[in-house]
Amino acid sequence: MPISTRRLIGSTLTLVCLAAAAPITAQEWEFGVYSGVQTSPHSRIDGDYPGGGDIDSLIGWEGRSGEAPPYYGLRATWWRTPEMGYGIEFTHAKVYAPEDERDDAGFDRLEFTDGLNILTLNATRRWPDRFQPFTPYVAGGVGLAIPHVDVETTGGDKTFGYQVTGPAARLTAGASYDINETVAVFGEYQFTYSSNTADLDGGGELETDIITNAVNLGLNFRF
Repeated sequence: MPISTRRLIGSTLTLVCLAAAAPITAQEWEFGVYSGVQTSPHSRIDGDYPGGGDIDSLIGWEGRSGEAPPYYGLRATWWRTPEMGYGIEFTHAKVYAPEDERDDAGFDRLEFTDGLNILTLNATRRWPDRFQPFTPYVAGGVGLAIPHVDVETTGGDKTFGYQVTGPAARLTAGASYDINETVAVFGEYQFTYSSNTADLDGGGELETDIITNAVNLGLNFRF
């Protein structure tokens, strides 16, 4: 794992621990749901084909956020103080290899489309009185990548199923606007990183680090 990635995961894990250790002066729960536009830059795939041979190709992943299954996310946050909270978040992202790059790499299918699932524990810092009526916030989290691996080689070996493929991290920055005392709308930018090592049926392994960039719109429900 690159040094910069280790630093990112270490920093976000520190944020989670600090939030969990904060004194309990508020006990507000918030549940959020969102969708948006998600993209993913190029990354290199490495590993071994079933039956032998090295995998080594650069893939320009496509997000296709609006196609089924759509891109979406869910999060729950426990605000232990008015400014600091911690919680859990699930994002159903997805990436497809373009047809020409997929074929050149020796695959008939190469995608994580049900989806590139990211599950993290988060720490969130918000500023409730800074820019009324908007509340800006930032968040970071660390966890796991649990993608649905949909890979088929030109030789006919097919891998189709969920796997825990490695560590993941996310960073988020956005702002919310209260509609009333229990509902708020929010917009945000979100970055995720996942280090994926997938086992291929018939033997072999596929490795790739995937980054996603997303602009999200969603609703928060407080109780």
